[in-house]
Amino acid sequence: MAPETNRQVVERFVKGLVGRDLDLQAAVCAPDMVTEYPQSGERIRGWANIRAVAENYPGGLPTNLEGRVIGSEDKWVAGPSFNVLRIEGSGDVYTLVGSATYPDGQTWQLISIIELRSGRIAKATEVYGAPFDPPPWRAQWVERIT
Repeated sequence: MAPETNRQVVERFVKGLVGRDLDLQAAVCAPDMVTEYPQSGERIRGWANIRAVAENYPGGLPTNLEGRVIGSEDKWVAGPSFNVLRIEGSGDVYTLVGSATYPDGQTWQLISIIELRSGRIAKATEVYGAPFDPPPWRAQWVERIT
């Protein structure tokens, strides 16, 4: 079987994100993956911590979010919780543009810069529509970005 292209890896990552499938995400993410939230000044280091943040979201993450992907190669619409409007990139860097609707009903705009290394997601920098203070509940899994 031919190895996946970086585009296919990113598509699987997004499918896992939209479907809340952490095992699918784990299959395409490097164990030492880093996620950064520039507005709250947080860095989550390592897939285990990234997964722990998702699994410990207050009130739980919404489930049964299956949506279908519509559009051309670079334009996606999926929902209802995550609306991925566009994925584009080449080589080792891809950009995801969309929105995220949270369990409380608030919708935030999202841009994620996804970086790959050796065919796996190595880093995601997620920028949301408005700055916010980091919540204390996830402090044990993150470090502050200065």
